[in-house]
Amino acid sequence: MNNTSAEPPPKYSCAVDVQCMYADISVPADKLFSEWVSAVITFLVEHKQLEQTDYEVAIRIVDKVDSQQLNNQYRQKNVPTNVLSFPFDTPEIFKQCQQLDILGDIVVCALIVEAEAQQQNKSIEQHWAHMIVHGVLHLLNYDHTNDDDASVMEALETRILSQLGYPNPYTEHPYE
Repeated sequence: MNNTSAEPPPKYSCAVDVQCMYADISVPADKLFSEWVSAVITFLVEHKQLEQTDYEVAIRIVDKVDSQQLNNQYRQKNVPTNVLSFPFDTPEIFKQCQQLDILGDIVVCALIVEAEAQQQNKSIEQHWAHMIVHGVLHLLNYDHTNDDDASVMEALETRILSQLGYPNPYTEHPYE
């Protein structure tokens, strides 16, 4: 007997801690951040590119001053940027007693994300989703430092964002 009813694919959750120290900065709801991060985890687990386990990500919302300081300190670029990722490398001694696999921290400059969305004629939510997906992929060692790596990362971003209902972020305005 054939069962033709399609069950929704499983979603792999990820603990997401969103930290925003600025009351005057508008950011998406915590639920959206969790949805975006979980979409990356789910996609990679389903495609056998990531182990199925419980993960944790911290997302810190910063202003342009903090973004510039971090970008200068860690990337030697003295300008603010939209998103930075800081992967966490769990010391081997703690891996066995750890309840969650900590992926790391994503730092997002809300003002830059908002400005970029307007410049690129995208909804702010769409651009936030892209920045979070992009940041999580960086935490998982995906990069865009050369053309081949960029192609892989952009294809993953596009597929994950499409599953979330967002259009291809690279169609008109490639991310640099």
